[in-house]
Amino acid sequence: MRRPRPRRGRPCRAAPGACPRDALVVFSGVSGSGKSSLAFGTVYAEAQRRYFESVAPYARRLIHQVGAPVVGEITGLPPAVSLEQRRSAPSSRSSVGTVTTLSNSLRLLFSRAGDYPPGAERLDSDAFSPNTAAGACPGCQGLGRVHETDEGLLVPDPSRSVREGAIAAWPGAWQGKNLRDVLDALGYDVDRPWRELPAADREWILFTDEQPVVTVHPVRDADRIQRPYQGTYQSARRYVLHTFATSKSRTLRARAERFLRSAPCARCGGARLRPEALAVTFAGRTIAELAALPLDGLAEVLAAAEGDAAARVLTADLLARIAAVTELGLGYLSTDRPAPTLSSGELQRLRLATQLRSGLFGVVYVLDEPSAGLHPADTRSLLTVLGRLKAAGNSVFVVEHHLDVMRAADWIVDVGPGAGDRGGRILHSGPPEGLAAVAESATRRFLFGGGTGGGSGGGPDGGSGDRPPGGPAAAETPQPRREASEWLSLGPVTRHNLRDVRVRIPLGVLTAVTGVSGSGKSTLVGEITGDVPGVGRLVTVDQKPIGRTPRSNLATYTGLFDTVRKLFAATDEARTRGYGAGRFSFNVAGGRCEECQGEGFVAVELLFLPSTYTPCPVCAGARYNEETLAVRHRGLTVAEVLDLSVEAAAVRFADVPAAARSLSTLLDVGLGHLRLGQPATELSGGEAQRIKLASELQRSRRERTVYVLDEPTAGLHPADVEVLMRQLNGLVDAGHSVVVVEHDMTVVAGADWVVDLGPGGGGAGGRVVAEGTPAEVASAPQSRTAPWLARALPVRPAV
Repeated sequence: MRRPRPRRGRPCRAAPGACPRDALVVFSGVSGSGKSSLAFGTVYAEAQRRYFESVAPYARRLIHQVGAPVVGEITGLPPAVSLEQRRSAPSSRSSVGTVTTLSNSLRLLFSRAGDYPPGAERLDSDAFSPNTAAGACPGCQGLGRVHETDEGLLVPDPSRSVREGAIAAWPGAWQGKNLRDVLDALGYDVDRPWRELPAADREWILFTDEQPVVTVHPVRDADRIQRPYQGTYQSARRYVLHTFATSKSRTLRARAERFLRSAPCARCGGARLRPEALAVTFAGRTIAELAALPLDGLAEVLAAAEGDAAARVLTADLLARIAAVTELGLGYLSTDRPAPTLSSGELQRLRLATQLRSGLFGVVYVLDEPSAGLHPADTRSLLTVLGRLKAAGNSVFVVEHHLDVMRAADWIVDVGPGAGDRGGRILHSGPPEGLAAVAESATRRFLFGGGTGGGSGGGPDGGSGDRPPGGPAAAETPQPRREASEWLSLGPVTRHNLRDVRVRIPLGVLTAVTGVSGSGKSTLVGEITGDVPGVGRLVTVDQKPIGRTPRSNLATYTGLFDTVRKLFAATDEARTRGYGAGRFSFNVAGGRCEECQGEGFVAVELLFLPSTYTPCPVCAGARYNEETLAVRHRGLTVAEVLDLSVEAAAVRFADVPAAARSLSTLLDVGLGHLRLGQPATELSGGEAQRIKLASELQRSRRERTVYVLDEPTAGLHPADVEVLMRQLNGLVDAGHSVVVVEHDMTVVAGADWVVDLGPGGGGAGGRVVAEGTPAEVASAPQSRTAPWLARALPVRPAV
């Protein structure tokens, strides 16, 4: 198992105590209180360290460079398995089948028990994989789709000449001018309208695979001397395909995609495999057809299939693996569903399903918010799975904000009372009911009444079950807080599991889109684009990482670090040394530590083990060289400023308007506990989303804007939900529109309008079940959301 980069969160000042083994233990507390540092950075990290102690002496000598968690003593610690919510996007070739290993079993079934054409040679299991050379379709390299272009896409306005920008797909600035000059040097007419050029010339300019090199003599400007150079030509098609396939810039990839047309591969029809593999069937279907079925449907086909002894053994194994996934409410997924399209919660639950089949005993499972992305109706299945892990003789440690999971726990470790420097203390370690007496706890108010947020607001029967026998609890019918004067019309939408769906979204109010996992919520709100009449300015805030490397952090993403670097460059010491703002960037040579290239950590290569990381031996994690660290602003080095929390930085830079504006918006969305230089890889999806929201809020908002947020409360403590909702309501009060995809019923109950999709996930969903005010949706008989929403609404006072 890969050891994570060292966590640099606030230390958890834990008092000596004990947690029971073979129990469900929940670590609770507000965001940034230190619960993850305790569960993952201490308990799990120490278990990993002890595991590494058992490996070969040579490897152990290297591992010791990493260091041990800062903890006095942990006794009775068994081996640990960590299931974190990985925020980095998986490969496009990764799928539900590869994550759960269902694809391996399915390929083996076709290899050993498939029906082959007469005379066909039996194939190895690799021949049924689109990710191997033996199985991938040569036409699309196993991707199933091909990207191509044509003259109409590359040259939208044929009345222009090449010099006037007829080839819109070419890059701008110097690179585009270079291609034009190279083409001119090759003898092509760049001043003649495109439509008047000979067809052969147009074909070569756009589609040739040749890359001729020619001497270019640039036109001399009066104030510049431009020398001849060797220029290489690249056709418009080749440039677009190469940019789309290799560029790491999202902006460049998105621009290139505008000139491409995606279509199923003509050779395999989108099935991704070679013809020999697609000729083999099982139960009358090819492996591509079975992989496209939702897991519920795949289980039905396999259960009804007949075959020899090998087929029976393999189908029984597949059915058992599928059952573990469907038990977690993921039966709507298909094995060929690409992993990048899954939420982090779905990915974690898929990995949890594989652990159910492992049969491990005496293990500590450390889980990071397994309820993330779960509809309240699916909570019972999650608790059932966690109970099975516990019943198998394992300990289950869960970092969690969901109140239903807390109520089901055997033990709660509540950390707080606040975030950052105001947190890090264990307020309670014991049975859940004991937390009621802890006045300092922010969790206590929501778990035992008096709060307004958190999780599902409780199951409809007071726990976490399904619809109560007596129907939804009686609720008030509050009047909408705001009336919509304008509406957005979406549809008909036919995409994924949505079929001809039409819906109206009100403007100027807060709209919640609800439904069970896989019902089509994200697909529907994805149809809200800037092209929809009435949208105007659109801001989409999702949970994707703000960066994929530790070089990206809160300060760089919000633009705050630009201000900080200018402040350091303006100091007398920096001016004396001739340092500009660039000197204080850890991403460029000059001011950064060259040993670690400004990362603060260096990789340690371990024989027969994955690489791990240790603080840089030269800069000790500061990222900068000694000369740069000699410059101080108000007594702090630039490394020490990056180590400040948002709260501390807001005090220190209160008199710097550009910095104060960014920091105040971060405080407003409840991120005061984060460090300015905290790497993007250490942030949760909810934190990343709030950073994006804060970046947007710090801009002046004059025109009316539609904000679309995908589960903004994921990973938030109920107390933090209240802070976030104040900001969203503030946007609406300022005349903007907010649309949220949400599972938290307290948020839905506070919305002005609700669109509920379902009734199920996958093929069983994809239609609008109910829409209207929260009270109207709470009484919809077919809605699986209704009973939970009804309990979150204010109860009618007794007469």
